[in-house]
Amino acid sequence: MRKNYFKKYVLLFVLITMSFMAFAQTGGITGKVVDEKNQPLPGSSVTIDGTTVGASTDVNGGYTLTHLKPGTYTVTAKFLGYIALKKTITVEGSIVTVNFALQPENNNLNEVVVIGYGTEKKKDLTGSIATVTAKDFNQGEVTSPEQLIQGKVAGVSIISNSGAPGSGSTIRIRGGASVNGSNDPLIVVDGVPLSNNGISGVANPLDLINPNDIASFSILKDASAAAIYGNRASNGVILITTKKGQAGKPVLNFSTQFSVSSLPKEAPVLSPAQFRAYVIANDTAGGNFKSYLGTANTDWQKVIYQTSYSTDDNLSLSGTTANNKLPYRVSVGYTDQNGIVKTTSLERFTTDVNLNPSLFKDHLKINFNFKGSQVKQRFAGSNEATIIGDAVTFNPTEPVYSGNQKYGGYFEYLDASGTSVNGLKGLAPLNPLGLLEEDNNRSTVYRTITSLNLDYKLHFFPDLHAVINLSYDGSIGRGNQVVPGYAASNLDDYKDPTTGTLYSGYSSQYKQVNGNRLAEGYLSYNKDFKSIKSHVDAVAGYSFQDFQNTTLNFLSYFADGTVDPRSVSNYPYDIQESQLTSVYGRLNYTYDNKYYLTGTMRSDVSTRFAPGIRTGNFPSVALGWKISEENFLKNNAVLSNLKLRVEYGVTGNQDGIGNYDYLSPFSLSNVGAQYQFGSTYYQAYRPAAYYPNRTWEQTATTNIGFDYGFLNDRITGSIDYYYRKTKNLLATISEPAGSNFSNQIVGNVGNMQDYGVEFSINARAIDSRDISWNIGFNATLNRNKIQNLSAIFNPDFAGLHVGGISGGLGNTIQIDQPGYAKNSFNTYQQVYGPNGKPLDGVFVDRNGDGIINELDLYTSHSPDPQEYFGLNSDLRVKKWNIGFVARASFGNYVYNNVASNTGIQRNILNPLGYVANGSSTVLQSSLIGSSDKDVLSDYWIQNGSFFRMDNIHIGYNFGKVFKSTGDLKISANVQNVFIITDYNGVDPEVNGGIDNNLYPRPRTYSLGLNLSL
Repeated sequence: MRKNYFKKYVLLFVLITMSFMAFAQTGGITGKVVDEKNQPLPGSSVTIDGTTVGASTDVNGGYTLTHLKPGTYTVTAKFLGYIALKKTITVEGSIVTVNFALQPENNNLNEVVVIGYGTEKKKDLTGSIATVTAKDFNQGEVTSPEQLIQGKVAGVSIISNSGAPGSGSTIRIRGGASVNGSNDPLIVVDGVPLSNNGISGVANPLDLINPNDIASFSILKDASAAAIYGNRASNGVILITTKKGQAGKPVLNFSTQFSVSSLPKEAPVLSPAQFRAYVIANDTAGGNFKSYLGTANTDWQKVIYQTSYSTDDNLSLSGTTANNKLPYRVSVGYTDQNGIVKTTSLERFTTDVNLNPSLFKDHLKINFNFKGSQVKQRFAGSNEATIIGDAVTFNPTEPVYSGNQKYGGYFEYLDASGTSVNGLKGLAPLNPLGLLEEDNNRSTVYRTITSLNLDYKLHFFPDLHAVINLSYDGSIGRGNQVVPGYAASNLDDYKDPTTGTLYSGYSSQYKQVNGNRLAEGYLSYNKDFKSIKSHVDAVAGYSFQDFQNTTLNFLSYFADGTVDPRSVSNYPYDIQESQLTSVYGRLNYTYDNKYYLTGTMRSDVSTRFAPGIRTGNFPSVALGWKISEENFLKNNAVLSNLKLRVEYGVTGNQDGIGNYDYLSPFSLSNVGAQYQFGSTYYQAYRPAAYYPNRTWEQTATTNIGFDYGFLNDRITGSIDYYYRKTKNLLATISEPAGSNFSNQIVGNVGNMQDYGVEFSINARAIDSRDISWNIGFNATLNRNKIQNLSAIFNPDFAGLHVGGISGGLGNTIQIDQPGYAKNSFNTYQQVYGPNGKPLDGVFVDRNGDGIINELDLYTSHSPDPQEYFGLNSDLRVKKWNIGFVARASFGNYVYNNVASNTGIQRNILNPLGYVANGSSTVLQSSLIGSSDKDVLSDYWIQNGSFFRMDNIHIGYNFGKVFKSTGDLKISANVQNVFIITDYNGVDPEVNGGIDNNLYPRPRTYSLGLNLSL
């Protein structure tokens, strides 16, 4: 028995000894990974080539690889933005110390740029493509993704639609290419082309994407760059790439921001004292307007505006798992934004999941994205412009509250019976606070964007990749609006034609379901042919995209529960659907790293057009010459990069039209349009206008550009000249006389041209360990002219009147006319007296016929800027950084509809029987408003040029905290800091050029904190 125990002990001893001997015979590698300034690079990847053995560096840049058998290994150290470094290391049973000093990539040349269906190094691009990454994003209170790059890119204009929470922005790339079709660019998120259709319940669909999850933007500006998306690319393409997991240990990131917003400027109106003095001084015609003056002193704008508070919080976890084979990033976000107009708000919840596993020895790469969001909003009633306008015009000598319960206790104008609002419902202003607080208009919107990308590198042919993209973008928007029966806004809103009964109040709901499905597959071939100094990159694929929109029709009710007959529909829901089927291909060829050729072709079939004319073909070609690689410049110490690009391409546009407009539609008439047979009224089906031969709007663009770099690319930039011509313009036209259709419809007529110059320059003015200063400037010149707007060329075509305004009935102030820029102002020429003031109702007889009529209208200025600029700067001094973003716009004109509608005597002393406040311009003019042409005077057209300081930010980086386990940064921002302009309204930056009580953009102060662990 003892002998058996002895044998077991001896065997155990031998095994342990052999294990120690085996361990002693293994070795390891340890060391640090640092940057070019000998600073640690935590999170670097250190791997042994050909194996799964690897490690990530710690916060000090250190790494260790253990249990390595004796032998020779090739070890690679990598870090994003740095050149990978390989070293051959011999291990002989001990720990070997090996340090890696990585050098940064030449970011301007080796930076990988996302393009359509792939990526390219920036040095190899032949198209006009601009890229903005997270490190250069705008800071502060950013609710919508496009605000991250406002003012950063030449040729790209981003103007916020208003200051309301979630109002979004109007994005124009090179001014837009259409008249009445859509001018919005195509937006692609992680390979998913989004629909340009709106989502009920949210003003801006992009608000459903959390800006904190975005890694980069690529803007495809010219046709060569965008033609791979041919069918929807006439207005440019914006590719958004979201953040992904990185190699290394898990990183937990938390950011929070608290913001305070306030009104920077009130609309210039008469003060209560000025108002009293004006009414008394001008009440000379026996109108008894002085009797309408009260005893209060109310600033109605202060009544509806508030100081608002907002928060934005984001938490993310990223890293790799499964032996570094599964990079992941998971994030959640919460935004609570209150508007400066009372009751307006936005609350957003978002989640983002990104998984990027690699299988079969990295031959199969999977990219899975899931984005989910919920947005809850409360709007400023049915029409925020009406509420803001009533705050401008409501009598400032009356109080906010009446002291009784009628109309909810809010002061309103009453007629003699006291039962209606002045007997002038819809004409006299209403109490603006009552409009806000008695109108409960809320929405809840859900959206999910899910995509799966499978990229398989063929085992037997590794230069060829087979790629499959599957995605779904779905949303549900629902909301309701409730106005009580006692509210002045909906008092006696409907009169029953049979009984004469008056109904008040309002209750309605809506729901919309959108679906955008994509299935596509393509082959990608990438090969270096070193023997002939050539590189080939080719893509060929097929895409199918289906868009479906379902709108549910609900009944609306009056306050007493009676059904509003105007809401009755024979259809419980309405379904709209369209499909796009596409084949596409692209070839990039490079010779000797200095001569480049790109050719692209896309063919699209859209069900929005009639069978037989549904196909559109969109080709492009581009040439590039890397001049700086020629022998006469290759070793130049000053010029480090110079590339010439020449491009031509054709793109298409189908947005802005209906899904079935090529068919003759029949719809059931409403209750206001019935046919009488005997004593009974019947609804009937009636046809509407249609356009069976509509086809693609097509834009051909020529672009010539230079990319440049000086002093080893310390100074970089580009300059581009482009000429663009659009044919088959989508323009709103009337049906021919005799067709018996009163409808207008969008048809293909005429053509339009644009040309312009874009210039950008970025400089690392100071680049040292303790101090760095980056500064960027961009400038854009753009000219637009409509050449023809008729099926047969007619330079004398009178034009299409657009741009509806307040004041009068059915007035428009703009025109689309051959020979002029789109949406140019069309006005009467004002005559001025000896004192320099405009004469009431006196205009220039431009055609000399002795009559002032529409033939004397003339076309002049454009609302679009002729030149616009962006300037940004970021200075870092050790742990401090300070920067700003500014923009300027010149040559844009604005029609001041607030002043034209309210800054005349007739508005203040209204002959309908009330007094109203108005623009203080009434004190500088003698306009009474006796002529219906006054509102069409060029006196109200003002130069809207401006310089705006968009953002000033300062931050401090505490560096390592919590025993060197985390990084802590704090920041402070001011947005909409100041604006310099001669425009005398609230804000000259107005989409479309008509200032009609825009929700003001707030001035916002923010404090932020970012912690990484």
